[in-house]
Amino acid sequence: MTRPPGTVYMLHFTAPFGHARHYVGWARDLDARITAHRDGRGARLVAVITAAGIGFTVARTVPGDRTLERAIKRAGGATRYCPICTPRPRGGNWVAKPEVAA
Repeated sequence: MTRPPGTVYMLHFTAPFGHARHYVGWARDLDARITAHRDGRGARLVAVITAAGIGFTVARTVPGDRTLERAIKRAGGATRYCPICTPRPRGGNWVAKPEVAA
């Protein structure tokens, strides 16, 4: 069974909200998902920061599925992978993997 394709993305908040400075998510349609976040209809954390007047920027993307999203979230330490926070961010799971021919 193949997993649905999509994009794993990182949002960088323009100001910290408590301890939160980033959000990592997955979307089949990235543009639609970012629009939903901006309209306050996305993830709860992003809706809360938007309501608080804090903006966000799409900091990083990589083609992938929900399994990759979970791996990235489990790795933690988003600041280490954020090109806005870190001059030389780590690659880790954010590096696109070559397609394997079946």
